[in-house]
Amino acid sequence: MERPLILVTNDDGAAAPGIRSLINFAKTLGEVVVVAPDSPQSGKGHAITIDEPIRFHPIDIFEGIEAYECTGTPVDCVKIAKHVILKDRQIDLCVSGINHGSNAAINILYSGTLSAAMEASLEGIPSIGFSLLDYSFSANFDHAKSYIQHLMIYVIENGLEHGCLLNVNIPNVTAEEIRGIRVCRQANARWVEEFQEAIDPRGQKYYWLTGKFINEDEGTDTDVWALDNYYISVVPSMHDLTDYQSLKSLHSIEKMTIELK
Repeated sequence: MERPLILVTNDDGAAAPGIRSLINFAKTLGEVVVVAPDSPQSGKGHAITIDEPIRFHPIDIFEGIEAYECTGTPVDCVKIAKHVILKDRQIDLCVSGINHGSNAAINILYSGTLSAAMEASLEGIPSIGFSLLDYSFSANFDHAKSYIQHLMIYVIENGLEHGCLLNVNIPNVTAEEIRGIRVCRQANARWVEEFQEAIDPRGQKYYWLTGKFINEDEGTDTDVWALDNYYISVVPSMHDLTDYQSLKSLHSIEKMTIELK
């Protein structure tokens, strides 16, 4: 029986420890092909490259694994994989990560990790984005191996409804402290941003974006709550950004338009 084909990508670049761990976790479950950025692409969101050529080349840094570095964004990596590198093959699962740092709540909008998974879902490929709440380059991902493999197996065997993807965040605790998996909603949390101003050696001003993360959601069914309570959060997410609750109330705009004629 043919093994499932698993596309692995990320936004931290092919040299990041997180993608190496994800490859090791995935290769026992199917055939792995890696297409990752050739440099860190954190915070790129769903950006695509349209003003310059996209190039890719094979790399030999993951033993026994077909892998490529791409000059584009995480979304470009998925597009190149789908339409060029693996154009004649069915991709059974796309996994993105493991990201160094949280992609819970509003972070999904900024995340290159989740945008790569989102692009795969737009192409009809079941996809999962994985993130660990540890920004350290030396972060250890092994404590989450069994949970990550469990989620990959579930999606390979069952697929995902309605073209959704899974946004998975893992708390930075020991294996013994993880309390399990919680399927939950995205918290109503956001960044309160600040810009630090400084002067460069030529006397010109420049700015660094900083800020703090504020959770304004008191619900116990959110990803932030789950992570704070040592659960792995799993949020089913979609690319449809329609605010369905506002559709009915905004229909009055249509009547106003008629009156304007």
